[in-house]
Amino acid sequence: MSKIKHKSNSKETKDKIIELFYNQHLRPTDISKKLKVKMPYITRIIQTDSRYIGEKEARKQENREKQKEQKRIYAQNKREKERQEKQDYQKLLVQINNDNKFLSTKKKVSDLKYAKWNRSAYDYDENTSDLILKDKIVAGFNVAKRVSNIVNPNSIKSKRIYV
Repeated sequence: MSKIKHKSNSKETKDKIIELFYNQHLRPTDISKKLKVKMPYITRIIQTDSRYIGEKEARKQENREKQKEQKRIYAQNKREKERQEKQDYQKLLVQINNDNKFLSTKKKVSDLKYAKWNRSAYDYDENTSDLILKDKIVAGFNVAKRVSNIVNPNSIKSKRIYV
């Protein structure tokens, strides 16, 4: 890294600093990096120029305008995002309602069909010819604990059921 020098009393350096600050509108930190001159020297040169106060006010106004524009863009993006999220939420509600309608209109599965689909969950009771839910299986209230009048439990695996 090159060493930052203090080029005092150099007419060329002063003119370059004034050119960069007032005409190209660079910040003092950028000028310092570009010319490899210390910041206090740059500040002193800039502040002694008669245009300094006007330039300072113009930059403040420009920054205020930029900030207003950024706030406007931020608010606009936020509103757009909220609108999109609201639309997505409404789509989700419609999907949920459609799913609920489909699930609520589905026919109830008979105990016999359920036992057929889950034959391994039931034991055959030879005395009553019933299928009884195994003790180890924990099931909800709507699962049949007993399916009655099954003559041959092996017939459930085939399509031939004798009731």
